[in-house]
Amino acid sequence: MKTIKGPAIFLAQFAGDAAPFNSFDAICGWAASLGYKGVQIPTWDSRLIDLNKASESKDYCDELAGTAAKHGLAITELASHIIGQLVAVHPVYDELMDGFAVPAVRGNPKARQEWAVDHLKRCAKASRNLGVKAHPTFSGALAWPFLYPFPQRPAGLVEEAFAELGKRWTPILDVFEENGVDVAYEIHPSEDLHDGITFEMFLDEVKNHPRANLLYDPSHFVLQQLDYLDYIDIYHERIKAFHVKDAEFNPTGRQGVYGGFQSWVNRAGRFRSLGDGQVDFGSIFSKLTAYDYDSWAVLEWECALKHPEDGAREGAEFIKHHIIRVTEHAFDDFAGSGTDEAANRRILGIA
Repeated sequence: MKTIKGPAIFLAQFAGDAAPFNSFDAICGWAASLGYKGVQIPTWDSRLIDLNKASESKDYCDELAGTAAKHGLAITELASHIIGQLVAVHPVYDELMDGFAVPAVRGNPKARQEWAVDHLKRCAKASRNLGVKAHPTFSGALAWPFLYPFPQRPAGLVEEAFAELGKRWTPILDVFEENGVDVAYEIHPSEDLHDGITFEMFLDEVKNHPRANLLYDPSHFVLQQLDYLDYIDIYHERIKAFHVKDAEFNPTGRQGVYGGFQSWVNRAGRFRSLGDGQVDFGSIFSKLTAYDYDSWAVLEWECALKHPEDGAREGAEFIKHHIIRVTEHAFDDFAGSGTDEAANRRILGIA
């Protein structure tokens, strides 16, 4: 068995225009002061990384890693969630999704998608230059507006959506293969890959591509009432990244999974800071450890109630407390009899 690395923190929810959140050096100093050992960098935030430069220059990546190391930190992964979402956008979301893209491609879905694909390919090269092995992202969605089957979906609609999704992602996955990096899809509502079955449907379309893998985040499974422990048993071989995020689901006679169009505070299902929700992290860390997951445990802070800086401070200690330092010997080794093959055969009566 191997020990999970951590604690680490995803910087997306903390980056801002005020110090210490407005530069990579300063935000690394802040993260280290809280006890974090790693940082996950959002590739769309130019205050933290110049992705084009990172994809082209090993020297720049060495400088970036050196800045983190100066504070005792490692760069765990690059993450491109909101850009990955632009690989496949249903037209109903065009205007909303434009906000995720650079101004030059807004209002032009074709140009926006091409820009997103280039961004993902650059992420593969930048990840190689940084020496990181996984890349969290979103899949995008063409079928999501048709999630509930009423009116009845036309025959073949979902199949066509997934065929197109596979067609768009296969060349990207091939670039990640060339660079020795796994794509870790965060299974997430609003993405076509939102549960285990949809991930399997996608795997069929990309011919079980070895770089099509998973980011594990139990919070999204609590909100849709999926068994997040069984999920680990089923998909552990594909889990290459881990977001430690809490959530709670408290249905009432007025609302349930769909949330009644309420704000995050008023939804039956909502994200919470670590330890404030319902996720059984003790069992999660135990299962991942038993399955030899040896990459990073990364805090993704999202909470409808608590201040983010309090969530970050508490999260470092929470993750540290849950990481299991694996044993180097069996607990009952003291009672070993020191037998050999011949003795075993005698004990079994087959000598």
